[in-house]
Formats: sequence, C-alpha cells, structure tokens
Amino acid sequence: MQSEMRKSWTRESLVAFLVASLKGISQVLLIENAISGLLILLAITTYSSFLGVITLLSAFVGTIVGKLGGADEKSISQGLFGYNSVLTGIVLASFLTGSYHWIIALVGAAIAAIFTAAMMHVLKDSGIPILTFPFIILSWLMLLASYRLKVFQLTPDLFPQDLSHWEVDMTGKVDWVDGTFNGIGQIFFLDSTFSGALIFVSIFWASWKFGLYAIIGNSVALLTSYLLGAEPNLIFMGLYGYNAILTIIAVSIVYNAKSNRFTPFLGIIGACLTVLLTASIATLLLPFGLPTLTLPFVLSTWLLLGARKVLPRL
Repeated sequence: MQSEMRKSWTRESLVAFLVASLKGISQVLLIENAISGLLILLAITTYSSFLGVITLLSAFVGTIVGKLGGADEKSISQGLFGYNSVLTGIVLASFLTGSYHWIIALVGAAIAAIFTAAMMHVLKDSGIPILTFPFIILSWLMLLASYRLKVFQLTPDLFPQDLSHWEVDMTGKVDWVDGTFNGIGQIFFLDSTFSGALIFVSIFWASWKFGLYAIIGNSVALLTSYLLGAEPNLIFMGLYGYNAILTIIAVSIVYNAKSNRFTPFLGIIGACLTVLLTASIATLLLPFGLPTLTLPFVLSTWLLLGARKVLPRL
C-alpha cells in the first residue's frame, strides 16, 4: 500500500514539475498555461532542435532552483522561476559559441532563477513586477565576460560598432506578412514565419484576448516604425514588434487591476513607446556589441505602471 502511494506521489510530483516548467516557458509571454508552453516549445524546436532542448532544460533548471531553494509553491507552480531562465538559456546558447556554450547557457539559467528571487524580494512592496529584468542584466554581463574570459566566445553576429561610421540602411523589401509573424517569434529570438505563427496559436489557445492584443501591439509597432522611417530589414524581421507585443499585454491585461476605457489606449501608447526605446537602446549598445533584448518592454511597462500608481484613472 505504501509502495503504491509512493509511486503515485512520485508520478504526481513529476507531472507537477513538468507542468510548472512548461508554464515557465509560457510565462515569457505573461501567460500561465502549460499547453501554450508546449506549443511555444514546439515552435522553438521546429526552428532549432538544439534551442528546443536548451529551452526545456532551462525551464527545468529554473523550476529546480525554485524547489531546492524552498520558494513559495504557488510561485513555482505558476512558472515564475522559469521564464527568465528560459530566455537566458536561449540567448546565451544563441550568442555564444565553443564547446562549453551550452553548459554556460544552463548555468546562466540557474543564476537567472536566483536573480529572479532576489528581484522579487527587492520589488515586493513596490507593486511593480520584475518582468524580464533579471534576464536582461545577466545576459549582458555574461556576454561581456567574453572580452576577458576565453571560455566565453561570442558569435560573429555580435561585435562592437563605431557610431561615427554608422549608416542607416534603407534597402530591403516590404513584407507585412513576415513582419507580423516575425514580431511574435522574436520574443524567443526566432526569425521564422512558421514558428511565429505557432506562437500566435499558443497565445490564442490561452486567451483570445491575449491573442487580439498581441496582434494590435505588433501592428502598432510595425506602422509606427515604418512611419518613423526605421530600416525596413529591421522592421520586417520583427525587431520593432516583439517588445510592443509584450508591453501591450502587460499594461492592458496582466497588470491592469481595473479595466476602463483608457486601458487599450494606454497599451497602444506603450507599444508606440517601445519603438522609440528600441531605436535608442540599440544605438546606445552598438559600441558594446550587445543585443537590445527585452529592455524596451521592461522600461515602457515600468513607466506606465508607475504612472498608474499616481494617475489611477489610466
């Protein structure tokens, strides 16, 4: 009898662990849904089987750190210790090379979970969410370590550039379809129309409202960047869209306690703001050879949520 109970408990624990890990993947999109997480994992795996494995292992690592560290079970089961780990693992696996880059990616995923816990403590009384801030800072620091530590080897895609010789490249085709699906795919740093479409499916699976706002946010970013004269290649690769999608979902749905008539417009303002922030932050980071990541999303969301503390009608 005890043996059967032990087996049942072990089986239930494994299922709970897997569900929490999949939710850690979906929480990148501010969604708590294991099926959505599975669909996102499938989208990443179809783009790159290696990144698919790193994504799943990073989600496992983040969840394990939460459990071993004795974190609140509710936070663990919601996947809140997984999403920064997932993004960190993907970025380090994508932008580092060498024999040990996958190990560095998983170690980074573990540190990201610890960083997430620290930020939870620091911001617990502010009412401001940590979002992906731990992932951003940690990824930048580990990428910068490549200039001093030989084990960290950057890919040729990242290299410092002199601003005095920078020229805007206005060549490139206009492809609104690619821009639509690449925008959502770039949240996971995927440049694939099919993967982007699958991620859209994962969002609509969780909630039609999330899906609708994701489309609105991406459309706003595409139009804003196009009208402001951004480089076409960057627009339709989705590099102006993914931060806008995350921002509108965060501001208009997830962190909106009292919905009112201004709710959609505030999210749209946030989406527009990410375009300006993306352009300026990308320029700021050029001499360091660092990617923008999701910093425009974090800054725009923090700005609007902070303003809402003083201007409650927003």
